[in-house]
Amino acid sequence: MSTVLTIPCPHCGALNRVPTARVGEQPNCGRCRQALFDGHPVDLTTANFDAVAGRGDLPVLVDFWAPWCGPCVGFAPVFVQAARQFEPRLRLAKLDTEAQPQLAQRFGIRSIPTLILFRQGHEIARQSGALNAAQLQQFIQTALAGP
Repeated sequence: MSTVLTIPCPHCGALNRVPTARVGEQPNCGRCRQALFDGHPVDLTTANFDAVAGRGDLPVLVDFWAPWCGPCVGFAPVFVQAARQFEPRLRLAKLDTEAQPQLAQRFGIRSIPTLILFRQGHEIARQSGALNAAQLQQFIQTALAGP
């Protein structure tokens, strides 16, 4: 990993260069001045998906879900807790497949919840089904370790 990370702002999409040693110090966006990390998953739409998940040096774990899906709703608190645990080493984001069907189709989402881990816009791991906290942590650690 480099000594400077490029981190897209989840609010305005601006790319921010943050020294690796300072990522844990709650950095703000240089353009909009909002926090780059707030301990909550980022809501993704067609308007911000590529800016948040497709750029930058941090991996992005996206939860593809729908509000009518019982397992998705039950998994939501586990995912929020993971955001608190893994940020700023990893960005967590949620994508409502009901509101954003074109993105669900783009990534071939056939069942929900589905987790996809992206690194610089490329899918590196996928998991379907709700997980408990230990299973989610294991999925993240295994996926980040790579092949």
